[in-house]
Amino acid sequence: MSVQDFWNNEDHSTKVVKLLKILKSTVEPWEAAFKKYSELKELLDIAREEDSDLIADLDRNIETLLQEVARLEFKTLLADENDPNNAILSINAGAGGTESCDWVEMLLRMYNRWAESKGYGVRTIDILPGEEAGIKNVTILVQGDYAYGYLKSERGVHRLVRISPFDSNKRRHTSFASVDVIPEIEGTSEINIDEKDLEIETFRASGAGGQHMQKSDTAVRVTHKPSGLSVQCQNERSQSQNKQTALKVLKARLYEREKEKKEKELEHIRGEQKKIEWGSQIRSYVLYPYTLVKDHRTEYETGNSAAVLDGALDQFMEAYLKSRKERK
Repeated sequence: MSVQDFWNNEDHSTKVVKLLKILKSTVEPWEAAFKKYSELKELLDIAREEDSDLIADLDRNIETLLQEVARLEFKTLLADENDPNNAILSINAGAGGTESCDWVEMLLRMYNRWAESKGYGVRTIDILPGEEAGIKNVTILVQGDYAYGYLKSERGVHRLVRISPFDSNKRRHTSFASVDVIPEIEGTSEINIDEKDLEIETFRASGAGGQHMQKSDTAVRVTHKPSGLSVQCQNERSQSQNKQTALKVLKARLYEREKEKKEKELEHIRGEQKKIEWGSQIRSYVLYPYTLVKDHRTEYETGNSAAVLDGALDQFMEAYLKSRKERK
């Protein structure tokens, strides 16, 4: 960064500054923890058994240090290139009409509450309400350090079993929703899109957002013709802003598709085959006749379904990241 022309290349300087931030966030907490350990060790060496107040204070500080080290150890599981990035999270209703749309809205609330507990920002990019209730599909941007690293564990099909609030006969229903998570990619040098390959459509925003948004064609749909990928954005205030956001999401999706293509090539070389289907849910949320949330990849489960639906996802994420590291 001390090179004379460093700031002349904005794309390069942005990457380096981001890398510096990541390295500092990795190194500095460990250095602080080691400094705390050294201080406690010195105090322990001079502590006398009869000094009960000092011993009690040491016990409390050691317990605090152990918790901090545990958090730092967990962060070593977030070592992939894009783990520190923001996350683009999409939820889509499966078969089941109103039931599945309501399930999407419940999942959206769950992820919003989880993000809130982390101090992350959440911005809605696109949302399509259900015909009677709930949400058909929604895309949000979760902004915060390692948002993608945590949320990548949520990618897959989520299954809900409950007594339907929409069924007058109070029968048990099963609903499905798919969650997709990709990293927000800063800088565009990796993905080059030819304008000729894009089909850009404008339309009137369908959701809430003020009279201006609903009276003019501010919403934008961008389709990448070679890949068939289509992204739309309607929650910004202007057509230009919606277009920029849609292009950012499109580039992130193209980047993720290219990454998955390379991973599949490596799996083929290794002789591994992984089948991913709509019916192969990663997690089940049972609210009747008993309460249980179970992750089928790690076998981690809890009976406190209310807490999970209120955003208590850390244990599920940690179990997934640990099992993923063991498989690697």
